Parts: sequence; C-alpha cells; structure tokens
Amino acid sequence: MATGPRSAEGQMLVGVPTETDPGERRVALVPSVATELIERGHEVVVQSGAGERVDHSDDAYEAVGCEMVPDRETVFARADIITQVNGLAASDEPDPTAYREGQTVVGLLGPYEIEEASLSTLADRNVSAFSLELMPRISRAQSMDALSSMASLGGYKACLMAAEQLPKMFPMEMTAAGTIQPAEVFVIGAGVAGLKAIATAERLGASVRAYDIRLEVKREVESLGADFVELDLETEESGDDEGYAREMDEEFYRAQREAMREVVPDSDVLITTAAIPGAPAPELVTAEMVADMDAGSVVVDMSADSGGNCEPTRAGETIEHEGVTVFGPTDLPSRVAHTASEQYANNIANFLDAILDDDELHFDFEDEIVDSTLLTHDGTIRNPHRDDETEPDTDEEGSNPDPDEESDSTATDGGATDGQ
Repeated sequence: MATGPRSAEGQMLVGVPTETDPGERRVALVPSVATELIERGHEVVVQSGAGERVDHSDDAYEAVGCEMVPDRETVFARADIITQVNGLAASDEPDPTAYREGQTVVGLLGPYEIEEASLSTLADRNVSAFSLELMPRISRAQSMDALSSMASLGGYKACLMAAEQLPKMFPMEMTAAGTIQPAEVFVIGAGVAGLKAIATAERLGASVRAYDIRLEVKREVESLGADFVELDLETEESGDDEGYAREMDEEFYRAQREAMREVVPDSDVLITTAAIPGAPAPELVTAEMVADMDAGSVVVDMSADSGGNCEPTRAGETIEHEGVTVFGPTDLPSRVAHTASEQYANNIANFLDAILDDDELHFDFEDEIVDSTLLTHDGTIRNPHRDDETEPDTDEEGSNPDPDEESDSTATDGGATDGQ
C-alpha cells in the first residue's frame, strides 16, 4: 500500500478547475458537496466561474468555505487532487502537462481513447490518474459509479427529447373528440440508460416495448410496465458474469437487424443505447428500417458518440431521414447539468472517501476499486483495459431493477460513456 502526497497544511487540497470543453456545462464539485469535503478536514480550491453554467456562483462556493482563485493554472499548481468531469481524452483540449509532479486526478478520463503519449506524460510526472469509467460493478462501488449516474440522466433526457419532438401525445386519453392512442416507444438496450428511458416513457403514458440481447433482463423491463420483445436469436452467453452484454460477432448482428425489421417500423419513437467501450457502437438499425417508420417519428441514438446504433445517425447533429427525425446527441447529461453536477459531485466525494484515510491517499492495489480505476501511478502505466477486447461492456449494458435506485447490477452507458 502506497501513500500519496499531502498539502503543506497537513490536509488534502482538492482542486476544481473549469471544464475546457465549450459544450460542457457540468462542474466536478457543487457547493453542497464541497461543504462535506471541508467538514471532513479537506480544503477545496475552485477556479472562478467553474460553477456558473449550473448557476453556482463564486459567492456560493466561498460561503461554504472554498477558496476561489482566478485561473486554471493556480488550481493545478496548488491542488493535491484535481477533480474534473472531462479530462485527457474526454476533454476538448487534453493537456497532460497541466498536471504537476505527484498530483492525483479523478474524473472521466477517456481510458479507451487516451493516447499513449498522454499516458506516458502522466507517468513521467508520477501522476496518479483515476478514471471513473473503469469503476468495477460491485455493491461497494455503486455510490461512486459516475457512468451509471450519467447514463440514468441521459436516458431520462433522451425520452423527453423524443416526446417534445414527436407530433403526437405520449399518453392514451379518452376525450369527447375521440380516443387518443398512446405513442409506441421502442427502447433497444435495457441497461441503466435504457431502463430510465423506459420508466420515463411509461410515466408519460406511452406504450413501451424494449429489447436486450440478455433475456435475463426481461423481468426488469416488465417490472417497469413495458413489454419485452423477444427476437428469435441465439443469445446464450450474450452476457458476462457481471451482467454486461458481450460484443457479438457480425453474423449475430446481421440476424439481429433482420429481426428488428419486424419491430422498428411500428414504433413512433426509437431510443437506442447499445455501446461498446473502446470500440464502435454496433449498427442495429438500418436506414431502410428508419425510412419505414411513419413520417414524424423520432429516433434518439444515445450511442452517437461512438458511431451510433442507427445507420443514419450523425454524432452531435439532428437530421431528417425520409420524414423521421434522428437525434445524435453526445451531451445528454450536460443538458440536465444542474442535477448531473450534483450526482457527479456525490460520486467524486464517495470515491475520495474510499481512497483517503486519515487525510492521506492510500493506493491499496488489493482494493478492486483502486486497482480497476488507476491508469497511471508511481511512474507506471497500468491500464490493462485498453487491450482487453475479449469481453467488452455494452449498454445493451448492465441492468438495474429500479432505474431510480442503485443496485448490484448497475452498469455503465457508453455514453454513456454515460459519458453520454
């Protein structure tokens, strides 16, 4: 077990810089969570303006005991631990040289995309980099699982986007002017994002169906009031020991697309969530299937950032394909930035609790949380996940019996990578 650096005052100093991605509205720590860290004996230094996009003013941070500094460089120069939403490969302008010797960074670091040169720079600077995307799916880690937190919000927002765009009401209603039929919503992927989308569509009164290659999630889908679509496919060993879906071969995806032809065209709304960390998202829905949907129908492809599940999807764009609106959002959690920041800040605080002991950083490599998430440490690059493509996770991803509550089966969205 190794021990990390301490601030000059004998306490850990946690730094919160602004995010460099111009489209990112979230902040790594909100005042209410910063208060908790300060009460635990830590210090918090925040770059001026870091919380403005989620309506947390500099005064709000100062009121709870944070120190405000005018520039990003000061945060990096002083902090023992840097907390970020997006860092390294996940940042708009990744700069590994910003981290000083012996510093620790915690955030969504893009472990599958980060360049080897960036990892080498971090290792040369003895930076300890924790990537929250690699959080193991164990009960003790649920409160730290940022991808699941963000995926749940993404699924919620995806459903609302579809409901707003669709020229039909979601709920069924009996009116004097006649009966309004419910919108038909089809969700592909019954993981965290998918289950939240299902639950949200059900609450809005839609008629909801869902599909996942793992038949074991059927009960979870049906518990939310949706119908589980079973395709005539061989799905044995489609899930790994942790409940994630595995990447299947092209022959399986071809058969899956053929089976989807019977389901997709009957939907008013299609929400797709299948993603494979470190690899392109599987293409499950062809342009022809989308074209066969009724004019005015809506597709929200939550895997747009990694190529998309739908052939017409364009990352970061909204297009019309044969009368169907196709959304390719890459920033869903950031669109509900206030709540997303609160959730993410709690994930960060819980993670810091796990790695801090008596105001010191402890790198216990027998702890699965530390061992799984630590990319670089003590001059060494230690990221076996980058080369492990035998059992990738997907968001036809892990499952969650109640998307409003964490469970042992909570998983990531690639998007979700989360995070989406």
